[in-house]
Amino acid sequence: MTSERRKRPPAVRVAIVDDFKLVIEGLGTHLSSNRFGVSVVIQATSWAALVADPQFPAEVTVLDLSLNDGIHITTKIQALRAAGSEVVVMSRHADAASVSRVMQAGALGFVPKTDGIAELVAAIKDAAAGRRHLREPLATAVEKISTPSNPGLGQREHYAIALYATGRSIKEVAAEMQTTDETVKSYIKRARRKYRETGVELGTRALLRSHGIREGWLDPD
Repeated sequence: MTSERRKRPPAVRVAIVDDFKLVIEGLGTHLSSNRFGVSVVIQATSWAALVADPQFPAEVTVLDLSLNDGIHITTKIQALRAAGSEVVVMSRHADAASVSRVMQAGALGFVPKTDGIAELVAAIKDAAAGRRHLREPLATAVEKISTPSNPGLGQREHYAIALYATGRSIKEVAAEMQTTDETVKSYIKRARRKYRETGVELGTRALLRSHGIREGWLDPD
């Protein structure tokens, strides 16, 4: 073994979370090649599968912005950081508001899915070193916008408005949450009031859906 090989730093332990299995398998294969210095130790198609994996937490978690699981992206990022994992968010959609939100929540990088593997590797390496990674023109766009304050929604309140914003009826949301129609109405009313207090008006389902897409807890499709 050469001296150069002995001094090679250990590979960065990475988790990949995306609800498309082909995506995580493809990224896992590419990232784990020796030339990148990255080892993919978790490939999960859901948040629940990620946190249940015996290898959790990885050093860096590459997290899809829109998993459609009713859990706010901010909550996921904060939970990962509390567990000791830095976060790089990836998405098909890279509007400045969404990017700003995830970076303010504590993510160290954001990589559009239209970028190549080299950009993702660079973001992972920067995150592992504790550095932010956001390429232009996103970095400039994010600097120019202001993001509303966190409304402080409870988990049940957020789950209710996320389900309701998808087009489900109150009765369907209640069935999904295993509670009553009146309780769901109360969750939605309180959530809208809390958002209104931060200057965000979500009085219609259309506004709610648009906001959910910007925030990353609804898929634009």
